[in-house]
Amino acid sequence: MAQIEVIVPKMGESIVEATILKWLKKEGDTVELDETLLEVATDKVDSEVPSTAKGTLVRILAQVNEVVAIGKAIAIIETDANTAISNPEVKLTVESAPTISVQEAPVTTNIANTNQDLSTSISDKFYSPLVKNIAKQENISLQELDQIQGTGANGRLTKRDIVSYIENSESKAPIVNTIPSPVTPPPVQASAVASISGKTDIIEMDRMRKLISDHMVMSKKVSPHVTSFIEINVTNIVKWREKAKDVFLKKYNQKLTFTPIFVEAVAKAIKDFPMINVSVDGSKIILKKDINVGMAAALPSGNLIVPVIKNADRLNLVGITYQVNELAERARINKLKPEEIQDGTFTLTNVGTFGNIMGTPIINQPQVAILATGVIQKKPIVIEGPSGDSLGIGQMMFLSLSYDHRVVDGSLGGSFLKRVGDYLEKFDTNQNI
Repeated sequence: MAQIEVIVPKMGESIVEATILKWLKKEGDTVELDETLLEVATDKVDSEVPSTAKGTLVRILAQVNEVVAIGKAIAIIETDANTAISNPEVKLTVESAPTISVQEAPVTTNIANTNQDLSTSISDKFYSPLVKNIAKQENISLQELDQIQGTGANGRLTKRDIVSYIENSESKAPIVNTIPSPVTPPPVQASAVASISGKTDIIEMDRMRKLISDHMVMSKKVSPHVTSFIEINVTNIVKWREKAKDVFLKKYNQKLTFTPIFVEAVAKAIKDFPMINVSVDGSKIILKKDINVGMAAALPSGNLIVPVIKNADRLNLVGITYQVNELAERARINKLKPEEIQDGTFTLTNVGTFGNIMGTPIINQPQVAILATGVIQKKPIVIEGPSGDSLGIGQMMFLSLSYDHRVVDGSLGGSFLKRVGDYLEKFDTNQNI
């Protein structure tokens, strides 16, 4: 017989602990491989933790409502030695869409808390610590919480349910046009939009925007940013895509955008300049062997998330297209998994989507570089030929690379950017699809 420890799995780069919500198995129960053992909650997601082996749950080491560190053992499974751990990678089933993995700043407010204490109030409904925390921050009473329809197991209220309720409440909230009197209490600053002068509205950031704000400020404080620019001719790519997109759709049932082409060029250039694929730990440079390209995606709310194409250098253009389209679609409907926004080593952002010719993007920590692609525009260009130069029309675009000057100097940053441009200008228009 062998004994296998069940540990709290990693659920995001900044998440260091989780709360035990509910054990679905008790000591003495037999468990199957990948069968759900318990539910846990963090400040970002509620998750189910599956068994990593087939056997008997002989000991539970952490009780309900106990806060445990990521990586800590919470149970022991006794299993036959011949079948011990056949699936060491822990899988997560996530109830809500993850956000960019950064520590969220505590929410402060100057209003009196009129809520009941959700941790001590009597109710016949179960609420996870995550849901309770959101309710407390949004000044939602227990009675109001009880009225929200849950979509979780047995009607349990999930993070998605309460966030949806808050967003719907915000969309219906009236705009207040009164100026607070110095002798009267200040107006309640909950999720409603308030006006203090008739010309200025105060809009509270949503949770995701606060995360993004903290992440961007932190990045500028940590990394001395330098941005380099080049302009390239992508006429061949534009013509090739125009001919290939219908074939792509018919053959693979996938829309062919420019993003997979950009990702492919970036992955090739990273292989040529691996020191752009690093992170910094104090005075140490951590060289990443995997090339995982994140692509910044705008959500319907206007916020941003960065799903990651893992091992992009091992995929052909068709494979990258599948990944890009699938991740972009799941981002739009808030169905991304935690592992799909983790472990990025380089980020690509397409500011051309919004008609911008170029941008100076902020590095997505802990990476050291980020590439922005501008809008593609027709321009007059000089065409060099055997009989001399002539004027013509070309499809032109700007590329801009922001990089961390602690470890990436102008030579490396500029050379890498130029190599990306070279791969795009020399794109193989005769490749088979």
